[in-house]
Amino acid sequence: MAESNGNSETQFQIPKIKFTKLFINGEFVDSVSGNTFETIDPRNEEVIARISEGDKEDVDLAVKAAREAFDNGPWPRLSPSERRRIMLKFADLMVENAEEIAALDAMDAGKLFVPVKNMDIPAAAEVIRYYAGAADKIHGTTLKMSRELQGYTLLEPIGVVGHIIPWNFPTQMFVMKVAPALAAGCTMIVKPAEQTPLSALYYAQLAKQAGVPDGVINVVTGFGSTAGAALCSHMDVDKISFTGSTEVGRLVMQAAALSNLKPVSLELGGKSPFIVFDDVDVDKVAPLALVGILYNKGEICVAGSRLFIQEGIYDKFVKKLEKMAKTWVVGDPFDPNSHQGPQVDKKQYERVLSYIEHGKREGAKLLTGGNALDRKGYFIEPTIFIDVEDDMTIAKEEIFGPVLAVMKFKTVEEVIKRANCTNYGLAAGVMTNDLNIANTVSRSIRAGVIWINCYFAFDPDCPFGGYKCSGFERDLGMEGLHKYLQVKSVATPIYNSPWL
Repeated sequence: MAESNGNSETQFQIPKIKFTKLFINGEFVDSVSGNTFETIDPRNEEVIARISEGDKEDVDLAVKAAREAFDNGPWPRLSPSERRRIMLKFADLMVENAEEIAALDAMDAGKLFVPVKNMDIPAAAEVIRYYAGAADKIHGTTLKMSRELQGYTLLEPIGVVGHIIPWNFPTQMFVMKVAPALAAGCTMIVKPAEQTPLSALYYAQLAKQAGVPDGVINVVTGFGSTAGAALCSHMDVDKISFTGSTEVGRLVMQAAALSNLKPVSLELGGKSPFIVFDDVDVDKVAPLALVGILYNKGEICVAGSRLFIQEGIYDKFVKKLEKMAKTWVVGDPFDPNSHQGPQVDKKQYERVLSYIEHGKREGAKLLTGGNALDRKGYFIEPTIFIDVEDDMTIAKEEIFGPVLAVMKFKTVEEVIKRANCTNYGLAAGVMTNDLNIANTVSRSIRAGVIWINCYFAFDPDCPFGGYKCSGFERDLGMEGLHKYLQVKSVATPIYNSPWL
């Protein structure tokens, strides 16, 4: 592993933090209590800003604004073409302000500044444009009734939506939730992760600048146990869309069930298998496997954290991984030479290090890394364990960090069974030049997304979500739009019709 010592301050001027208050009914306001909390820069463990701490009373105000905007405001009643025009303007404003927004996510989440600016934000804008284009393609069907009735269905916006988004991809998660809900005609309250509130507040004012009416998008910053819990249990919220851990996902479902039985969509954790068969080109696939675990410092739900390598190329593949890991640069996310920034906060940093210790104690062989960097900030070396057994903690539990568990397999049947031996089912990678193997494995693994000879192949039109304890319902694609709509059937008698 290499370490970057570049001085980011000489390469980029850190912007002033403009928005730190709650965004309710089109205005930035203090929390009712007046309380604030610190958001910390994981690069140096210093306070970036103090953020208004929303609680139940603030959620009540935000829901009231969203309810009024839905029941009586213009947004659900605008023509779809007008909603499209406003959403396209919102996307353009994101791109125009990409440098400042990227700096916020780099400071708040430890994400690499250049990729966020050049890739994440433009891709997020494309998601908004995708759903803007779908706004006038929401329609029901004409029914062929079995007797003298005319029937049809309507797709109607579900109403007031609560979005609870995680800290690992603040920008993408914001637009993946907000864009389809806007296109559907919903109003909403966004509760960003307390670790990364800055970009969500910035996006709220960009939406207003684009022409989104007051009350349609509200942002309540705060903690999950208070603001998040209040949103999930609120009797006037019509739906919750949550991305986060499986443990919290259970609490979200419980709160929804005990309140008004609001529907819930969950995108939760993963322990995704990355399967490499021995007919592949090691020099091409090994870099993909490494990025599959180290991208975004391993803080990604679909990380290929269980690497299964067929025995014929196991030793060669491991040597290639080791060689590449030694050149992987960990450092300041504003340094363009860095491949990996710090973990998002102290809690996650300590969690990852504890899993590394589990791996050592349980007998996995440490190939590379295994330590924190000896510097200020929450930096951890890229860590690869080989000869890992399926029952080891690092092979079973989601770590959400730069820690790879490498395992050897012999046959197709064996690796399918082992890949499915998990409570999760979010994604999988299948690397082979044999079409029959690719088809068999992709149909046999119980996961919501299968990537064949590629990884992290996200697209606005490609639905994303999980099986089993990785959640249910989908983000992205038209499925991501339909979860913010509900079906209404309409029937009326017809008399003396010449046909049915």
